Amino acid sequence: MRPKNPKTSLEDRITGALVGAAVGDALGGPVEGYSPDQILERHSGRVHGIVGPWNGEAWRTARPIAPYHKGDGHVTDDTLMTHALIRVYAQVRDHLDAYAIADHLVPDLMTTPRWIPELEQEALPLHRIFLAEKWLVARLHYGHADPREAGVGNIVNCGAAMYMAPVGLVNAANPTAAYTEAIDIAGAHQSSYGREAAGVFAAAVAAATTPGATPESIVTTALSLAKDGTRTAIEKVCEAASHHTDFESALIPLREAVAPYDTVGPDYRAPSLGARRPSRLHSIEELPVALGMLLVSRGDYRHAVLGAVNYGRDCDSIATMTGALAGALGSPVPEDWSKQVAEASRLDLWQPATTLTAVTREIFERDVHRRRTHESAFMNIGGPRCSD
Repeated sequence: MRPKNPKTSLEDRITGALVGAAVGDALGGPVEGYSPDQILERHSGRVHGIVGPWNGEAWRTARPIAPYHKGDGHVTDDTLMTHALIRVYAQVRDHLDAYAIADHLVPDLMTTPRWIPELEQEALPLHRIFLAEKWLVARLHYGHADPREAGVGNIVNCGAAMYMAPVGLVNAANPTAAYTEAIDIAGAHQSSYGREAAGVFAAAVAAATTPGATPESIVTTALSLAKDGTRTAIEKVCEAASHHTDFESALIPLREAVAPYDTVGPDYRAPSLGARRPSRLHSIEELPVALGMLLVSRGDYRHAVLGAVNYGRDCDSIATMTGALAGALGSPVPEDWSKQVAEASRLDLWQPATTLTAVTREIFERDVHRRRTHESAFMNIGGPRCSD
């Protein structure tokens, strides 16, 4: 299936991906951690848009370890981290590496108060992010670890992958470059299949911006780059997804397909003993399921994101990834959703896209100059002449 508008501009694709990711995040937040059956019972049917907190007015006290106002259009840490990475690109204005994470992202998380929707107040982003993301500060700021290796020892999860869409967008239509850059960046945060997922997701986003891209071409690109258990999990989940055209019938088959590779286990809130440990045989759950829902929906934003949301478990991150991919393909994000999320979260969802578009154009010009300099030098030592 071809996107509705194959001539969608770079800015349109970047905006679609980033706004799409944030809206997916906000829709998935209030049902994160629950099963499709629990979601069905709690909401007397499937979730079809923005809903309130799972525990209603008791959201502050129902889960004391995580007293966050999830729901009502509030984005979560997925979006906060994505926007933080865009701010790093805006500072550096070039490709990033693990040292850029240490030098720029970590100070952003721990020194600059920002509006945190789920806390309903200004606070340091560090006070909202999950333990696996707090690791960045502990290891890089306090532990002075080599940024390229700092992710080793962390909880292996989707924490790095969930905010890698900007890497794919900066490397628009160049999935291999996106994979390489994301793998380098994610070394500061994650290891094993958590790091691998970051690379593959960035590549998938880059593939989604390619003219003529389809959900199938995105999956093909992901499979061409993915390694070990991540590759196998994507293959199995997408094979299962190919037999469905509606998310309702796909919910159980997609979970069954990814289960052998997911270490968390059947009860998301009570992880198994082997959960989130390094392995070449396993994969995070979120990325394969996001790609699967993209296939099921044939790239339609609304259908893909609602499938991710109603899947449950870590559905805010699944919907973030699905939303980024569908948005980058050019499927429109429902305007009523994006306006409500922006208003409720007190965030301008469009400005980060404008910023990243400008930076992406600058980086491309730098890349062209670097490539031509290399071609000239290579030709001068006996290499073949390059065509203009």
